[in-house]
Amino acid sequence: MPQKGIITLPRSVSIISAASVGGVEESKGPLGGSFDVVDAGGDDKFGAETWEAAEGEMQRRALATAIGQALLTEHDIDAVFAGDLQNQCVGSNYGLLDFDIPYFGLYGACSTCAEALILASAYASGMSSGPTAAVSSSHNCAAERQFRYPVEYGGQRAPTSQWTVTGAGAFILSTETEPTGFPKIVDFLPGRSVDRGINDLNNMGAAMAPAAIDTLKRYLDASGRTPDSFDMILTGDLGVEGSRILRDFMPSAASVHEDCGLLIYDTAATDKHAGGSGCGCSASVLASVILPRMGLTKKNVPPPDGGRLCDILFLATGALMSPASVWQGNNIPGICHLVHIVAGGGEADE
Repeated sequence: MPQKGIITLPRSVSIISAASVGGVEESKGPLGGSFDVVDAGGDDKFGAETWEAAEGEMQRRALATAIGQALLTEHDIDAVFAGDLQNQCVGSNYGLLDFDIPYFGLYGACSTCAEALILASAYASGMSSGPTAAVSSSHNCAAERQFRYPVEYGGQRAPTSQWTVTGAGAFILSTETEPTGFPKIVDFLPGRSVDRGINDLNNMGAAMAPAAIDTLKRYLDASGRTPDSFDMILTGDLGVEGSRILRDFMPSAASVHEDCGLLIYDTAATDKHAGGSGCGCSASVLASVILPRMGLTKKNVPPPDGGRLCDILFLATGALMSPASVWQGNNIPGICHLVHIVAGGGEADE
């Protein structure tokens, strides 16, 4: 069977702006000082009446901030691709309702950030004359009571369980980049569903890791490159369990592998078990600390530590299940979409 190959964009697409939103727990973590917006109320409500409405408000603030940092208005954006973890993506639907922008709702579970970047960049490169936007989010309390138990229940969490991040990320993409220097999406590889028989709702890492391995291996085989030729291979979000599986099966990637679910919390000091997860995990990490290390300057946010990144693979992973599918005993397929990003003036431009 022929392999589905890497897709190269017909026109180069730059990430000209990115904004991140973090909740209470996230603002206490290692990346807390890098978020553009944090919850000032201290209750993860962001001024809304419910957690579900709060997630919509997070998306609204993320997109508004990203548009503002790009010195644009909503009328300059040709389309927005957005998703979240709530049923029917109501976080995105309601949160972005007041923007006068054509809207595409997405659901890729925790892989939604990469899915949105792929579709927004393809739209900008081949179908649009103006900028596009990609947005994704998750909210711990909204997700927990949809997929597991309401937080008031106080149920004990398994050691392999991950903590759904209360966070959001928004990205503005454009083919018109004067002056140059913005991070660029060079190419991408859409993921395919992978089922390895995992049916444990409290072990998302094990369900998603096989998909990450599948996508990464296909990309390396097709490109002829090795893991150590990249500055970073960033997964989002395998957590402790999934990262261990990836490194066991692909030891050559271990030295450059990082995971958003492990970066966003200090798991040794806080009760986050296997790390972070959710659509907002990889989105907020990519927007807050990774892209600034690739040259994307941000207002009122200091440059992150860690040194410059010039060439990375961003692989967002998702567990493709619903509450009903798990209750009915079905396995949990995984998905992993890959986006190749280089710093402005990097090797892909030479």
